[in-house]
Parts: sequence; structure tokens; C-alpha cells
Amino acid sequence: MSFILKPSVIRILPSCSRSIQQRAALRPTPLATIGSISTPQDFLKRIGRSSETKFDAENWDSFWRTSGIDLKKAGLSVQDRRYILWCMEKFRQHGTVDGYAHEMSPKKKIRGRGPAVQFGKRIRSRRER
Repeated sequence: MSFILKPSVIRILPSCSRSIQQRAALRPTPLATIGSISTPQDFLKRIGRSSETKFDAENWDSFWRTSGIDLKKAGLSVQDRRYILWCMEKFRQHGTVDGYAHEMSPKKKIRGRGPAVQFGKRIRSRRER
């Protein structure tokens, strides 16, 4: 006997049973024409970080049904997946991209804080013998 869950049943399941539901399919799809964004490639280009070269979506609805697992299968790194999914959720809530899309912060050149590092060089203290 096969057991099929309806969307109304999936919503009342406890959160510990996440593996049997795909949450991306339950989220609403935003309107396709908000500002100058009408295709998934336009959206990925607007959020930056060269996302349009890393992921290719066929149409608007399939793009908004994409989950983190689908992005992982496409070969995106963890940071890229998290950024794209975060931007998608912000777009669902607010509808504009300009307020939250940002580039990655540059890599730190000096690690550490305080007197152990000065002028980019580690200060080694002398041990008393």
C-alpha cells in the first residue's frame, strides 16, 4: 500500500520529519515582473557574485521551486547556495533586490587581534628560562 501525503497534511507534520517534505515547493512563487527582473537569469545577475554563471534555471516557476539540494547537485559551493537561497527568500518577502544584494567581503590579510600581531607580523615573545 502506497502512502501519499497531501500538502495540507505536510504542513501539520512536526519539524522532526523534514526529510519527507520539500519546503521549496510549498513557498509562494513571486511575480515574474518586479522592476527589471523578468527571468531567473536577470535575478541572478542582479544579486551579483557572478551567480548567473554558476546556476542555470529553465523558467521562473522551476527556479522558485529550487531547493538547496538542487543547488548542491548543480555543483555550487556552500557559500553560493546560502547566498542565493537567502536572496530568494528576501525577494519573496520584499520584492526588491537593491536593498540586500551585496558582494563578498574581502579576505582578511591579518588574522588575529591585539598585540600578538602588529604591522602584519606576528610578535613572538621571549620566554624566560
